[in-house]
Parts: sequence; structure tokens; C-alpha cells
Amino acid sequence: MNDNASTRDARSPHAPEARSWRTATLAPFRSRVFLMIWSASLASNFGSLIQAVGASWLMTSLAPSPDMVAMVQASSTLPIMLLSLLAGAVADIWDRRLILLIAQCSLFAVSATLAVATYLGMVTPWTLLALTFLVGCGMALYAPAWQSSVGEQVPRSDLPAAVALNALSFNVARTVGPAVGGTIVALAGPAAAFLVTSLSYVPLITALAFWRRPKPQSFLPPESIGSAMAAGLRYAYLSPAIRTVLVRSTAFAICGSSLWALMPLIARDLIGGGALTYGVLFATFGLGAVAGALANTQLRQRYRHEHLVQAASIAFGLTTLIAALSSWPVLSIGVLFIGGAAWVLTLSTLNITVQINSPRWVVGRAMATYQMVTFGGMAVGSWFWGQVAAGYGLVTSLVISGLAMAASALLGYRLPLPQAEAVNLDPFRNWQDLQQQIGRVRDDGPVVVTIEYRIAPQDQQAFMRAMREVRRIRRRDGARRWTLLQDIGNPEIWIERFHSPTWIEHLRRRHRFTVADREIERQALAFHRGDQPPKIRHLLERSPEQAVESAESGAAPADARTAITDPNVPATDLSMAERRGCHPIETRSSGGK
Repeated sequence: MNDNASTRDARSPHAPEARSWRTATLAPFRSRVFLMIWSASLASNFGSLIQAVGASWLMTSLAPSPDMVAMVQASSTLPIMLLSLLAGAVADIWDRRLILLIAQCSLFAVSATLAVATYLGMVTPWTLLALTFLVGCGMALYAPAWQSSVGEQVPRSDLPAAVALNALSFNVARTVGPAVGGTIVALAGPAAAFLVTSLSYVPLITALAFWRRPKPQSFLPPESIGSAMAAGLRYAYLSPAIRTVLVRSTAFAICGSSLWALMPLIARDLIGGGALTYGVLFATFGLGAVAGALANTQLRQRYRHEHLVQAASIAFGLTTLIAALSSWPVLSIGVLFIGGAAWVLTLSTLNITVQINSPRWVVGRAMATYQMVTFGGMAVGSWFWGQVAAGYGLVTSLVISGLAMAASALLGYRLPLPQAEAVNLDPFRNWQDLQQQIGRVRDDGPVVVTIEYRIAPQDQQAFMRAMREVRRIRRRDGARRWTLLQDIGNPEIWIERFHSPTWIEHLRRRHRFTVADREIERQALAFHRGDQPPKIRHLLERSPEQAVESAESGAAPADARTAITDPNVPATDLSMAERRGCHPIETRSSGGK
């Protein structure tokens, strides 16, 4: 059976034969590697939530003002905003398993340090914030590599369910972890909570050490960190689906962060509780999130993504309003169950949308960009709502943020989330097709590609509309200086032209071209009316100064050097194109690039 077809049938929100809840939700557990790492991650998630409870409650005794308490949340999420893109580039370039191990070992070391410092009474408010910031740095390094490695552990058809199960893992921990953390803090103090956190990382470190990750084949040299980060940002900006997710996740995170950041004060000041009450509030929120994660797959099969996110945004806004106005513990605890379900439904839907719309070469950077804006929004929102609470009161801060969250649902009418999940993002060309071209003038360039079309006058407006999407794809994958030219002497001749900095970057761009992109390109090619397919030329830009420098240094002319590495290029006299400053590398008559 065709994998893409089976994936499309299983994922379609209106599929007549949608998989059962159990099959659809638990399918990733058939992968032994995923099950092993997922189970170890569950223990690690427990520790992270216990650490969060210990740090937040410790700050209420060290510096109980609302802005300092909110800064605990901000200090743990700020590194994700600052470092996620760098971490995503590293995850796409280097061994993701090794990066995961480094991140987990770092988290173990920082948590152990925090436990010892707290036990010895050496922690001040700013020391706590600094160590919490380092924990956030470890999570910033870990998250993109972890998110992008899920696709290496399960088939692509099981990827949405795997993402939902990861959310389930975190929220199962959120259900019990905060209550356990609150109990540990109440009985043994924050130092004991931090010690338990450090030990919780050991199972995942062990699981990652035993994982034998398959190494993807690549015949091109790795990208530099700077160019990889630029490519990730460019891909996110020029992908409409991902760009929409980034705007929606930023709004959701900023508006929703008040409940997270101010929850210790809700427990202490609004309902008159202590550390255990705070743990119960956190646990109830997590229990609702578990329910949302379990229902996620079925809800996505029945409802559109946009409708789910709109409903969840309104529900979370109402949760925040009720938490602000309630002084009855039972009501506050109960409404947080709804808030937890709304939170995980929204973020898991946004997460899945990014992963489904990202090919493997850039998925780490795409996820990093998503996490950067989401956690950046949470960091900014935590600080902002803490300032509002300090200046105008806790209730005022929560009411304003709740109203803003409910109003954010209106963004769906301007920026609706895409629904399609069956986009084929496999490379249109494999490495075997490109390997024979790699030795050809590896670092030479810039490379200029021209594609000559013949378009009938009545089709030219439609052709130009189709070329808008082609332009977006070329630029998204790394093409520069894209232009579309029309011949003055023969208006039926149209030439598409774009550049790559080197031949290697040209090949890298070609490999990023997906099966889905090819379908978009075919729509433009359908307007071509020539007897032959569009003529494609690959050219090297040349400067007259290069010939002078070569003569003075005794170096071989450009055409002779090319002939050595590429037997398909003859070492002949200069052609007309060369006299005009370009050196032809290859001329083909084919529809592919």
C-alpha cells in the first residue's frame, strides 16, 4: 500500500474510514525505540515539573513580590527564545542523539548544583534566577533535537500521534509532578525537590546512550551555523503555513502566560493556600492537559484545526477570568482542568502543523523557530503580566489577559490555520541523482540558472500568477536574485533567472525541492507551448579581472579547470555567452532542475 495514500486516509478530518481511537493514538508505541525514549522522557518530565514547583515556591520566600515570582517563569523560557534557532541549526547539521545527550547531562549538572546550593543556604533570588536560566538553556538545546528526532523514531504516518503522545507524556507528568513537587517542598524543602529533579534525568540519558540512531546519507558538506540559521528563518518566513502558526502561537503564548506565571500567587493570595495547594492547581491543569492530549487525535479527525484552536483560545480565556475572580478553591481547581485541556489542544495542533509542513532537512530549525516565538511570547508575557500585577493588582492582570486570550480567537478570520496534512515533502530528487554532479566546480560560483519558457499571449497573466508560487519556492530553498524576464523582440519568450552562491549551494537547493513543490511547478509548466520542454541553462558568473589574475598567476583557465572535474563540459574556445561574462556549465532540455 502507498504510504502517502494511507497517511492521507488516516489523517483526513473527514475520512470515511478513520482509524479507531486506540489504533490512531497508540500506533507510535509499535516502534521499540520510540517506546523506550518516551518512557524515559516521562521520568524526565516529572523531574522538570518538580523543579518548576520548587523554584517558584522558593522564590515566594526569597522575594515574594509578584514581578520576582513571575521572573522565575520568564528566566526558564527566555533561553528558549534566545537559543532555539541556534539549537535547531545544530540539530539539523550534527548528530541529534549526541546533542540530546549533551543537553540532558547539562540539565543533570545544573539541577544537582541547584540542589546543593539550596541545601547549603547559598541561594539568593538572583542566584535562583541564574540557575533557572541555565536550566532553560539546557531545555533550549534539547527541545529542537528532540522534536525533530521523533520523525526518525516512527513512520511519517504516525508522526501526528507521536507528537500527541509526547504532549501526553509531559502532561501526565504535569498532572502528578506538581503535586509530588509540592509535597516534597512541604515535607523536605526545595533542596530535596531539586535533588529528585537531577536524578530524573538519568533514565533518559541511559536510553539515549543505547539508541543507535540511523545516520542520514548526505554527499554534501554540512552547512555553516550561520547559513543554516538563515536558511531556517527563510524557510519559516516563506512558508505560509508555518508563518501563520508563528503569529498564532505568539499571540496565544503572550496572552496565556499570565496563568502560568502568576499561579503561585493565585494559590497563595486568591484562595489562601500553600505549597500543596499550588501543587494541586498545577496537577489539575496537567490532568486537563492529559485529557486534551488523549482526545487530540480524534478531535483533529472530526474538526478543522482552526475551529479547535479558536474554541480552545476562548476556553482558556474564560479559565483565566474565572481563576481571577474566584476565591473558592474548588471552583479555581476545577476550572484549571478546562484550561489544561485548552492549552495542550492549541499547542499540540500548532506543533503538528509545523512538523507536517516541514521537510526533514529543516524540521529542526522549523521547530526551533516555532519554540522560539512560543517560549519568547511566554517569557515576554510572564514579565509583562507580572509588571501589571505589581502595579495594578493580581486580579486586574488576570482579567485583562483572559479577555485578550478570548479575543485572540478572532485572528482565525484573518490568519486561518491550514488543514491539509497529506503534503508529500519527500525530496523530488535523491542523492544518487545529484552525487555525480558534486565534484563539479565545488566552490565555484555564483551559479546562474535560466529557464526559458514559451507562453501564448492569452496565458501570460495566468502564467505570471503561477510563477508567484514558483518564486516563493525558489527563494525559500535558497535561490537569490530571482527575476522573471520577457523578451522584447519575441513577447512569447519568458526567462526565469535566479542565482546560487556556489555550485554546492545550487545542489543543496535542488535537493530541497520536494514532491509537493514539483506539483506547484507543473502548474506553471503547463502554460509552456514550445515543441520542446523549457530550456534550462546553468552558468557561472565570470569577471574579466579573473582572466587577468589567472594569466599573471599561471593558473589554468576556468574552462580547463572545469573540464578536469566535469568530463561533460568540453574545453573549447570561448562561446558567445562566455564573451559576455558567463561560462556555461550545462545546457539541458528537460522540465526538471
